[in-house]
Amino acid sequence: MDEEVAERALALVRESFIAAAGPGGQNVNKVATAVQLRLDLFALRLSPEVFARAKSLAGSRLTGGGEIVIAARRFRTQEANRSDARARLLALLAKAHDLPEKRAKSRLNRVGKEQRIAGKKLRGTVKAGRGKVRDE
Repeated sequence: MDEEVAERALALVRESFIAAAGPGGQNVNKVATAVQLRLDLFALRLSPEVFARAKSLAGSRLTGGGEIVIAARRFRTQEANRSDARARLLALLAKAHDLPEKRAKSRLNRVGKEQRIAGKKLRGTVKAGRGKVRDE
């Protein structure tokens, strides 16, 4: 991912601070330290391939309106949570820009095919022997 996309993403991010559960003692009830980042994927103007990968990587963090929502509440300070959330967002976008590796087609030789078929036949005879016992 190039720096232009990263800068554009960080410029389009809307952040809000929410009350966090977890470490912080009494402070957790008084200060909103958790960060919630929202980024509109459509506004990023990504290529269709990158957009599709970003959607699949976002998973349940993607809203119906096409926004990625990332919540960070691991740390006790707003600034630490903000940088954590931004780093996670940029990592997701960077991973979406990476091209998946092409899978090389494997090819089975004749001996391998024969062994596979023999194994299947053996398994079939084992399973056939598990039927009801008949008196003859």
